[in-house]
Amino acid sequence: MIQIAVFGDVHGNLPALEVVLKDIEQRGIHQKFCLGDLVDFAPWGNEVIERIKSLNIPCILGNHDERIAFDLPVFPLAKHSEEETKARFIAIDHSKKHITEENKKFLSEFPFHLKLNYKIGNKHWNIQLVHSSLESNDTYLYESENDEVFTNMLEDSKADIILMGHTHLSFTKQFENKKWAVNCGSVGRSKEANRLASYAILTLDDEKIVPEIIQLKYPLEETALQIDESGIPDYYASFLRNENVLIL
Repeated sequence: MIQIAVFGDVHGNLPALEVVLKDIEQRGIHQKFCLGDLVDFAPWGNEVIERIKSLNIPCILGNHDERIAFDLPVFPLAKHSEEETKARFIAIDHSKKHITEENKKFLSEFPFHLKLNYKIGNKHWNIQLVHSSLESNDTYLYESENDEVFTNMLEDSKADIILMGHTHLSFTKQFENKKWAVNCGSVGRSKEANRLASYAILTLDDEKIVPEIIQLKYPLEETALQIDESGIPDYYASFLRNENVLIL
């Protein structure tokens, strides 16, 4: 049996990341992978990057990582309110100003996606990691998508399971061919009502893969207070407190 921990969408939230890393360690899981989006919306972008770097955790390129690494322009999203649009521009500009050049370079070197192969007995398991999809790191795929969306991705990647993030909403879906699509949720900026830090554990043996979503409490109010005291808009503290009207 092998266990693998997969997490992503930390978004500068170091307290949430530390709780997740501690839980993974306490479970004795050594294989860890990150689905990207280390930065934006909480004040510890550099510290989160340094933590991932110090632990040598393989990480793929999230859309926020890419924007900060390459100083890409920010465009408003139709789904966002005027308030969120304004806050988003300010928060991303904060990251562009405060993430160090060394850490921007580190982000710029992330692979776009990763394919893993684990052998247990005579069985090879193919595991595909993406931020949001095979073609894009900025596509919103929800649990409600037609199954064909995910089975096509599995077929294209020749994978037994595909793990993604980006939407900040966790789910596990198994299909008739016994293959899986899993969204790990978000470590640092969950859009689920409970606002818990979320990640996934895969348990592999020579017959099956079993995914499990783990959700953990972290010092959310302390984190929100730190956002209030930073140059990041208070909108994101209110978001963690679940005070905003959420548009998915």
